[in-house]
Amino acid sequence: MPGIVFDDLQSYIDAAMEVDEWRVIEGADWNEEIGALTEAVAELIPEPPMLLFDRIKGYPAGYRVVSLPMASAKRAALAMGLDIDGKTISQLRAMAEQKMKNVKPIPPVEVATGPVMQNVITGDDVDIFKFPVPRYHASDGGRYIGTGDTIINKDPDSDFINAGTYRIEAHEKNLLGIWMSPGQHGRQICQRYWDRGEAAPIACIFGGDLLTFMVSSRPLPWGQSELAHSGGLRGRPLEVIKGPLTGLPIPAHAEIAIEGEVPPPSEEARNEGPFGEWPGYYSGGSLGTGEPQPVIRIKAIYHRDNPVINNSAPLWPGAQKYGLNYGRAKDRLEQSGIQDVIAVGSPMPYIEVVSIKQRYPGHAKQAAMAMVSGMRNGRWVVIVDEDIDPHNLKEVLWAMTTRCDPIRDIEIIDGCWSTPLDPLVSSNPQKKESGDHTNSIAIYYATRPYHLKDSFPRVSRSPRELREQVVQKYKSVLPFPGV
Repeated sequence: MPGIVFDDLQSYIDAAMEVDEWRVIEGADWNEEIGALTEAVAELIPEPPMLLFDRIKGYPAGYRVVSLPMASAKRAALAMGLDIDGKTISQLRAMAEQKMKNVKPIPPVEVATGPVMQNVITGDDVDIFKFPVPRYHASDGGRYIGTGDTIINKDPDSDFINAGTYRIEAHEKNLLGIWMSPGQHGRQICQRYWDRGEAAPIACIFGGDLLTFMVSSRPLPWGQSELAHSGGLRGRPLEVIKGPLTGLPIPAHAEIAIEGEVPPPSEEARNEGPFGEWPGYYSGGSLGTGEPQPVIRIKAIYHRDNPVINNSAPLWPGAQKYGLNYGRAKDRLEQSGIQDVIAVGSPMPYIEVVSIKQRYPGHAKQAAMAMVSGMRNGRWVVIVDEDIDPHNLKEVLWAMTTRCDPIRDIEIIDGCWSTPLDPLVSSNPQKKESGDHTNSIAIYYATRPYHLKDSFPRVSRSPRELREQVVQKYKSVLPFPGV
C-alpha cells in the first residue's frame, strides 16, 4: 500500500484491516479481560494482530477499544504514512527513522468544527463511564481511560503548547486522576499555574490519530510543539478546534476529548494507582503512588459517533506492543558529534543499544557517554559494532557474551536521571522519602577492542544482505514470521 496519512483512528483501523492481521472480540469484560487478552496475544504471537473490542460487557455496540494497533512492523509503518509494499522490517525501520529525523514542523490549523464535536456533553450529564474504560491489570487501583492518550496544556508565560502522554485514571464520572513524573513538561506547566494559586486548563484526547499519539509519547525539547511535529509527519497541518472552554487546540478528528482544569494539589488531590507500568511492576506497591496526585475536573466531554479508545496500557516487557522500534536517540548522538552511529535500539525496557562503526580509539566510550547524558529511566547501555542489529536482543546478547570482557568492558555510572516508576527507586525508603529519583547505569562495551579489530576472529554467520535475499526468495515455501 502506498504511503497514506490518516487524520483519525477509525480510518487507520479500516486501512489496517485491509493489509494485516486483525480480530474483532465481542463480549469481553472491561474488568481485566481486555488487558489480559491483549498481553497474552502480544507475548505469544510473534506478529500480534490488531484487536478491536466491541459489545464490551455492559456497553452497547459501537463503543470500542482497540489494542495493539501498531504491534506489527507493517501496521506501524502504515500509521506513519510509509509505503509498505514489498518492504522488509529493516527497510521499514530505516524509512521510519529517516522520516522522524527529517520532519519539518508544520503548525496546526484551526477549523470551525470536526467529527469530535458530533456529541457534546456538559454540566451534570458529564460521565466518563459512558465509555468502556478498562481496568487493565489484576491489581490496578482503578479504571484507566488514559493510556494511548494525548494531554494538551499551555505554558501561562509563553505561547508554548505541550502535548504529552500521561496515564489517567477515572476516579468519578466527572473527575480524573493524572500521573505526571517530575520533570515532565506537562507537570511543569501545571506547576506554573499552581504557583499562582490557579487551576491549570487542560484538554485530553483519548483515541487520537496515531501520528499525534507517536509524537506526544516521545520527548521533545521545551518549546518545540508536538502538534507541529505531527503536522510535519503528515505533510500538512493537523486540524484543531479551539476548545470552547479552555481555548486549547483539540484535534478535530479525535475519538473522545475532554476539557477541564487541574487544581493545585493542595486544593484537591486523590490517591492514584497502583497501576501496572512499563517496567513490568505495579507502580508504588499496593498503595499506588503513595501520595495524593493531581486530579482533572471534567467540564465537558466531546466524542464522535461510535468512538474508539486507544489502548496503549503498559505490558509485561516480554510482550510486543510496537512493531517498529525507533526514536530520536540516534539524532541526539549525531548532534553531539558522535560519528558513524549506525542505529540505536531498545530491544527491552531499560536497555539502550548503540551500533557504531568504530573509527578511532575511544569511539565506543564517547558514544556511551553521550548516550548516558541524554537518557531517562535507563539501566543498561550496550555499545556494539556495525554488524549487530541493536533491535535484535539475540544479536545483542551474542555481542555481549563474545566481545565484552567483564573485568575491562563494564563501567558503572551512578546518580543518573530516573523516575519514581523505577521499582528500585520506589522500593527504596530513603530514596522515596528524599525524592532521590536517580539510579545507576551499567555500560557494556560489547565491541571488538579497537586495537584488536583487525586480528579479532571473523564472524561465520551469513551476511545480513544474503539472509534477507534468501528469506524473500523462499518466503512462499517457508513461514518466516512477519515477512
